[in-house]
Amino acid sequence: MSANAFWPIVIELLLAGAISVPFGRYLARVFQERKTLLDPILGPVDRLIYRIIGREAVKEGMGWKGYVAHMLLTNLLMGLMIGAILSFQAHLPWNPLKFPDVPPWLAFNTATSFITNTNWQNYGGESTLSLFSQMAAITFPMFTSAATGLVVAIAFFRAISPNRDKGQVLGNFYHDFVRVLTRVFLLPCLFITPILVWQGSPETLTGVVTAHLIQVGVHHIPLGPVADLEAIKHLGTNGGGFFNANSAHPFENPTPLSNVIETLLMMVSPMALVVAFGRMVGNPKLGRVIYTIMASMLVVALCTAVIAEQRGTPLLAHAGLMQHASAGQMGGNMVGKEVRFGITQSALFDTVSTAFTTGTVNSMLDSYTPAGGMVSLVQMMLNCVFGGLGVGMLNFLMFGIFAVFIAGLMVGRTPEFLGKKIEKREIVLASLALLVHPLIILVPTAWSLMAPYGVHSLGNVGSHGLSEVLYAFTSAAANNGSAFAGLNGDTTWYNAALAVVMLVGRYASVIFMLALGGSLAAKPCVQETVGTLRTDTVLFGGFWFATIVVVGALTFFPALVLGPIAELGALYTHHASMGVIR
Repeated sequence: MSANAFWPIVIELLLAGAISVPFGRYLARVFQERKTLLDPILGPVDRLIYRIIGREAVKEGMGWKGYVAHMLLTNLLMGLMIGAILSFQAHLPWNPLKFPDVPPWLAFNTATSFITNTNWQNYGGESTLSLFSQMAAITFPMFTSAATGLVVAIAFFRAISPNRDKGQVLGNFYHDFVRVLTRVFLLPCLFITPILVWQGSPETLTGVVTAHLIQVGVHHIPLGPVADLEAIKHLGTNGGGFFNANSAHPFENPTPLSNVIETLLMMVSPMALVVAFGRMVGNPKLGRVIYTIMASMLVVALCTAVIAEQRGTPLLAHAGLMQHASAGQMGGNMVGKEVRFGITQSALFDTVSTAFTTGTVNSMLDSYTPAGGMVSLVQMMLNCVFGGLGVGMLNFLMFGIFAVFIAGLMVGRTPEFLGKKIEKREIVLASLALLVHPLIILVPTAWSLMAPYGVHSLGNVGSHGLSEVLYAFTSAAANNGSAFAGLNGDTTWYNAALAVVMLVGRYASVIFMLALGGSLAAKPCVQETVGTLRTDTVLFGGFWFATIVVVGALTFFPALVLGPIAELGALYTHHASMGVIR
C-alpha cells in the first residue's frame, strides 16, 4: 500500500475513533437516564411527544415479549404507511414530474427495505419517486429504522448488565425510541445538513431545473431535498440514495470533503455503541476488547480492498499497463470509480459501508477486482465487523456467547458471561439466531441460480454471475442494501424474495436475541471466583475472534469458493497461461 493511500486511511480511522468515544459515553448517559447538557433543550420536546402518544405508554416497563411485540407493531404500521405512500404517490402532493404510482411488488420491496434499515433499491430514485415519496417514504424511515436497531441493542445491554436488579423488565420501547430520535439523530442531522449544502448537495422542493446547453439543447436536471437524506442515511447506517448513482452522484457526494464526512458518519454510531456497551454493563475493559477486535477486522478488510484495487487487473498489467516489472496495473483499477475520489477513498468508503452495513456506495462494486468485491461479501456474511447500528453489536455478542460456551467446555467450567450462567436455553436461542443468517442467504441464492426466472436477471455468467446473486441475498440478509449492480432486481421474483429475506434477516435474529436477553435478565448474577473465565482479557478476545472466523468460514467458504475465489483463481491462472504462451 502506498503512502498516499496509507495516511488518509489512518487519519480517518483515528478521527472516527476520537469522535466515537465521547459519543459512546453520551449514549450511555442517555439510556441510563442520567443528565446531559442537552436535557434543557430536548426535555420539553420529549415530553410533548410523550403527551401525544400517551404518557402511560412510555411509563410501563416491558419484558422481552412486550418489547418485541411493540417494536414489531410499530414497524408494521410504519411499513404499511410507507407502502401506501408509494402505491398512491401519483395522487399525493409534491410530484412535479408527475411520476405514476409505484408498482405493487416494487412498493412492497421498497417499503420492506426501508423499514428494515436495508435500503435496497430496485429503482432509480430520480426517475421513480416524487419529492413527497422521497421525504415521507424514504427519509422518514431512515430515522425510525435506525432507531429501532439501536433501542433493541440497548434493551439487550440492560438485560445482560450485572448492575441491574434481577428481573425481566428491559425498559420501555416507546420511551427509548423517542429518546433516540430526538437525542441521537435529530441534532446531528440538523448540524450536518447545512455542511453538505455548503459542499454542494441541494436541499430544495424544486423538482427539476432546466439547463440550456450550447450544443446539445435542453437538459432537465432532477433536484430535491437531498442533503437531509444524506445526513441521516450515513449517521443511521441506512444506505440507499436519492439518485440511482447513490453517493457517486455529485449531488449526493459533491466533494472529497463531503466524502470524508459521509465516511466518518457511517463509522461513529456503531463504534460509539461499543463504548456505550462497556459503560452500561459496568465493564469498560470488555468494551475495549470488543472495540479492538472489531477495529482489527476492519483494518484487515481495508488493507485487502485497497491493495487489491491499487494493483488492479493482472491481465492489463501483463499487457504492458504497468510501472515496472513488480507493479500491478498502472493507476490501479479505476473502472467504476469517481475520479474525484480515486481508488483509496472509493475502496475505503465501500469497505466501511459494508463493514457497518450502511449500503451506500461511491463507486460500483460490480467493477471491483474479485478480491476487492470479496471483502464486501465477507464483511456482510460475518455481519459483526462493527455492523449496522445495534444489530452488528448483537451479532458480535452472539458469537461471544458461543465463545464462552466452547471455552467453558474446553476447561470444564460452567460457562458464564457478565456473571450470568450460559445454559441450554441460551445456547439454543443463540444457535437459532446464528443459523437464520446463512439460511436466508444460501437457500434463496441456490434457488435463484436453478430457476429460469432467477438466472434471467443476471448481467454476467460464470463465477461473477453467481457472485451477483450471492451478493444480493447477502446484502438483504445483513440489512445492508448495496448491490453488485449487474443483477436486475426489479422483477417479481427478486422483489418478493429479497423482501422476505430482509424481513427475516431483520426481525428473526432480533427476536431470538431479545429472548436470550430476557432469559439472562431473569437469572441472578454469579459471584466471580478464581475459576471464573474472564471475558475482558486479550487472551479471550483472541479466542472470540477465532470463533467468529471459524464459524464464518465453515458456513460461507464453499459459496465463496464458487464465486469470488474461483473468479480470482481464474484471473491469475489466465494471466499465468498467457505468460507461458508468450
